[in-house]
Amino acid sequence: MRLVWFRNDLRTGDHSALYSACSNNRGEGVLAVAAITPEQWLLQDESKSRVQFWLANLKSLQEQLNTLNIPLKLIYAASNDELPDKLLELIRQFNVSELHYNREYPEYEQVRDKKVWRCLKHNGVSCYHYDCDVVLPPGSVLNQKGEPYKVFTPFSRAWRNHYLQQVPEALPVPKKQPTLAIKSDQIPETIPYQQKGVDWQQHLWPAGEEQATSRLLKFVAKKFPEYKEQRDLPGISGTSSLSPYLSVGVISTRQCLQAINSYSQDPDWFGSQWVTELIWREFHRHLLVLFPEMNRWQPFKPEVEEKISWQYREELFEAWCKGETGFAIVDAGMKQLNTTGWMHNRVRMITASFLTKLLRHDWRLGARYFMQNLIDGDFASNLGGWQWSASVGADAAPYFRIFNPMRQAERFDTDGQYTSIWVPELTGLNAVKQHDPLISQEKGRPNPVIDYAVAREMSISSFNNG
Repeated sequence: MRLVWFRNDLRTGDHSALYSACSNNRGEGVLAVAAITPEQWLLQDESKSRVQFWLANLKSLQEQLNTLNIPLKLIYAASNDELPDKLLELIRQFNVSELHYNREYPEYEQVRDKKVWRCLKHNGVSCYHYDCDVVLPPGSVLNQKGEPYKVFTPFSRAWRNHYLQQVPEALPVPKKQPTLAIKSDQIPETIPYQQKGVDWQQHLWPAGEEQATSRLLKFVAKKFPEYKEQRDLPGISGTSSLSPYLSVGVISTRQCLQAINSYSQDPDWFGSQWVTELIWREFHRHLLVLFPEMNRWQPFKPEVEEKISWQYREELFEAWCKGETGFAIVDAGMKQLNTTGWMHNRVRMITASFLTKLLRHDWRLGARYFMQNLIDGDFASNLGGWQWSASVGADAAPYFRIFNPMRQAERFDTDGQYTSIWVPELTGLNAVKQHDPLISQEKGRPNPVIDYAVAREMSISSFNNG
């Protein structure tokens, strides 16, 4: 029997481990497994909404696997340390000869998989792993010196060239498998996906492979042509909103690329901005593997961080977390995050710049807060985004480039539509008036926690003198 271990790849289509296990299996049948690890989730700052979304998608996956005659077994472990023994126990129970799984790239997951590999190899179980979370595996896109790229634009160019040489296609859903000779009471699995007291906004993010595919196709048909022009406007639905599904692997990057290629009317789809965003996702994963110190919350550019004097004031950090800074677009973003578990990407950059550059708080504080609240929390992308905002990451903006929250609102939320949703007391005011301290206070908003011009000058001066 072959065993497929599902992690953040909760789909049946374009799943290398599942497809390989189901191919040429000599009629032995296939069993699936997933691990419930509450203490590990806590250790890795997994948000409650993301965990519940993962569980809901696991339940949907279980239903899909049942149609393929592949039962899903759950194992419970407090943390990753217990997984090798738990998996070995399951393998012995069902006489499994092979374990198949798709690689994950953060260090916690790499260490986990190495321990499992060693344990099973020692006990005579063959292990097979695949690169399915990325289109091109880490280490396959290098410069002419054979070294990893440290800047995104040349990486993106090289990535596109590599892709066109291969044009990797998404794998189909495997065929129905032989029925396993397993008693029904051996797998009485009920997915505990409805956690008491946790709202994962099911109306915004319905679970399942079918839902993700439908959302992808609607995006390609309706929003993709205007994506470049509308992606920075948080007041409209101009993005794909696929990030939660990509985060838990309900859909893959290859499937996204294949959908655009098949259904988009744009002949230059491969050079589009949305494809560039997908390549950013790959870039962050490559960096984690090739520069492992980043996994341990170290900056990509330590020489830049050495010049920064982080401060910490609890009242300022709390105001930022709660969306009570007095800066409307910053507060709107944080309230959207706290309410829905999601935030528009442009606003993520604005809020991150505000915390790191104007409040001068360590980027790690913000990165962890995001992970603890995002439904689409993705360690690699979140880490890369926060380091970019703090100017200590790969291809980061110069330190003196500080987002002006008022100017950002004027450019990307001109009529105040986005801000009005999350800070309703400012409804009817345009972006300029929403940031006027006198008008804001008249509407019952808190006083601005900083003077922007003064805070900007202090930040740059501190860096130059660091």
